Amino acid sequence: MVRRDDMRYRLRASVIKAMAHPSRLQMLEALEAGELCVCELQRIVGSDISTVSKHLSVMKAAGLVEDEKRGLQVFYRLRVPCVLGFLECVEAVLESRTASGEVACLV
Repeated sequence: MVRRDDMRYRLRASVIKAMAHPSRLQMLEALEAGELCVCELQRIVGSDISTVSKHLSVMKAAGLVEDEKRGLQVFYRLRVPCVLGFLECVEAVLESRTASGEVACLV
């Protein structure tokens, strides 16, 4: 049997894993301004519609986004906008590594 703490870490890892793709991060940041339809997200990331839909499905299953169908279009929005705070923390880590010379300048 998996201990409760172990399950919590596994669930946390599943959310982080769902974010772990450049296109998904780009979509999450785009959704900061508000909901967007799949076609708008497709234009933002520059991938085909099936790839974007797969990314959105992964993020929806992890609880990062939610959707609403209106007519023929599906609109997505952040389910928990505070997830963007995590991305800000990641940026702070990258800036720290850049300042210390560990990685090349990111700009």
